[in-house]
Amino acid sequence: MLLLIILIALALIIVAIVKFDIHPFLALFVGAILYGFLARMSGELILQSITDGFGGVVGKIGLVILLGVIIGTFLEKTGGALVIAKKILSIIGEKSVMLAMMITGWILSIPVFGDSAFVMLNSINKSLSFKGKLPFAATTVALSLGVTASHSLVPPTPGPIAAAGIIGADLGQVIFWGVIISLLALIPCFLFVKYYVSRFTLEPKLDADKTESEIKYPSITKSSLPIIIPLLLIVLSSIADYPTHPFGENTFTVIIKFIGSPVIALLIGAFISFVLPEKFDRKILSSTGWIGDALITAAPIILITGAGGVFGKMLQNSGITELVSENLNAASWGIFLPFIMAFALKTAQGSSTVAIITTASVVAPLLSSLGLDTETLKVFTVLSIGAGAVAISHANDSFFWVMTQMTGMNIKLGNQTHSLGTMIMAFTAMCMIYVLTLIV
Repeated sequence: MLLLIILIALALIIVAIVKFDIHPFLALFVGAILYGFLARMSGELILQSITDGFGGVVGKIGLVILLGVIIGTFLEKTGGALVIAKKILSIIGEKSVMLAMMITGWILSIPVFGDSAFVMLNSINKSLSFKGKLPFAATTVALSLGVTASHSLVPPTPGPIAAAGIIGADLGQVIFWGVIISLLALIPCFLFVKYYVSRFTLEPKLDADKTESEIKYPSITKSSLPIIIPLLLIVLSSIADYPTHPFGENTFTVIIKFIGSPVIALLIGAFISFVLPEKFDRKILSSTGWIGDALITAAPIILITGAGGVFGKMLQNSGITELVSENLNAASWGIFLPFIMAFALKTAQGSSTVAIITTASVVAPLLSSLGLDTETLKVFTVLSIGAGAVAISHANDSFFWVMTQMTGMNIKLGNQTHSLGTMIMAFTAMCMIYVLTLIV
């Protein structure tokens, strides 16, 4: 009966978001309370679940999400992200446009939101495709799949960061394995684009030439540091935490653990990003400046994450853990449950971030029952959720519309290429995650 109530609550949340266009925060929050009543929890326990769930999750991960968004905002508004993109393209070369667009999209979508990354790179994609007389559909889908891979699997993108916080996984290891898995998952996607998508005809509609001579962009070094330094610090902190104490037990280790904690590392990255503007104006840091824009962008994600925390705590306090323990001997297949749930939620309501946060909130209380409560398996649980949230990107996904409308691609072609590509990526990533759980 309790499992049926969970399914009813999830179904109502999806219907509220998809059918009635209710904000995911409100849908999740009210859905969690409704679940509490249906599960016959006392009013006192419901209120406690709200306080503990929201406060616990937002307290751990809220600042991390905000700081990551601030870095991305500064990179986007100063043109630093575009500088990085052009540098990558120059290294890979215009002769390998499909690979260049895929890798550039993958890198740029780590600090910048996927939609924004695609918008910034679209004009470059059009130009290179036109000059090289390459199939525009293929270069476009290469870009869209590159953006999608890191958006769902590599922190500090908000979804994976939130999932790591909810699950309690080591962020450094999530970054390390997320990079490896997402890049490997792009290999079959590249073959899919090169040998299948390239058959489709799509003519690029070139925009009027825009002069960039008057725009002063930051250097590649300045543009890269806000991303590289925080990621490096977080990974070093994770290494320092290994039981073997690779850096020893000394002052250096203490310092690395402190500055490599996600909040401090990303705060350092945010401060570094402040040097990106050509002329620093204090208004940038005001409520109406870039910081204000970052707060507006981050607030819904933080609230959705908090509402997901409420749902997770409500599930935990309703006794779902004991129920699963009694009915599932899931240690051998438990890693697939987060994937299936995220896959279903993504396909049903469109948002990868909502699918990741909701799935992480439901799965968190079940980790021990599913045999996923070791430090390593927590990491792969987060990545399993991210892999599921990759697909299927179709007409209810805002990114799908950004891609199709900006390139002139119709819905049928979008489903035949991008949507199918996200399925290939999701299942490839999940297969690799499962293999890794057997050998790591």
